[in-house]
Amino acid sequence: MIARTYEAAGASCLSVLTDEKFFQGHDEYFRSIREAVALPMLRKDFVISPWQIYESRLLGADAVLLIAAALTPPELRGFHRLAQSLGMDALVEVHTEGEMQAALDVEARLIGINSRNLNTFVTDLDTVARLAAQVPGDATLVAESGLKTFADVRQVADAGAKAILVGETLMRAADIGAAVRELLGA
Repeated sequence: MIARTYEAAGASCLSVLTDEKFFQGHDEYFRSIREAVALPMLRKDFVISPWQIYESRLLGADAVLLIAAALTPPELRGFHRLAQSLGMDALVEVHTEGEMQAALDVEARLIGINSRNLNTFVTDLDTVARLAAQVPGDATLVAESGLKTFADVRQVADAGAKAILVGETLMRAADIGAAVRELLGA
């Protein structure tokens, strides 16, 4: 199982896709991975309804992804509070200064800066550096998308990232464990 490989290679958390329509994920994948590993797990889906947050808790999620671009400010605030009330963290994903302000307005303490432009799908790691200065010192900055090498990881770490969320690079690797270790500089 890939999740066990991540765990053995030093991953500190797993991000598991459950969106079926766009990413061929499934809730059942989440459940089986939850049973197989002890790592904290983020349910990665397009959360647009409160029931998905309740469902995430029932699946065993430790955190949910809240994409600021997909939610109105009141939805983001309500979903963030709901996740917290259920004992989960919320990774608030941002791509722009306006979205960063929305994350700050809800006092998000787990902020993901996605380097992939959602309109063009082009990745630019400088997005992390550009937005990182706005992240408060008591928040955890997670760099997302476009991380392919240890040099990329160093670049976002130098900008202030305390964690990384990597999917495509690892899933395309011939040896996933080696790819995780390489990204972590181990």
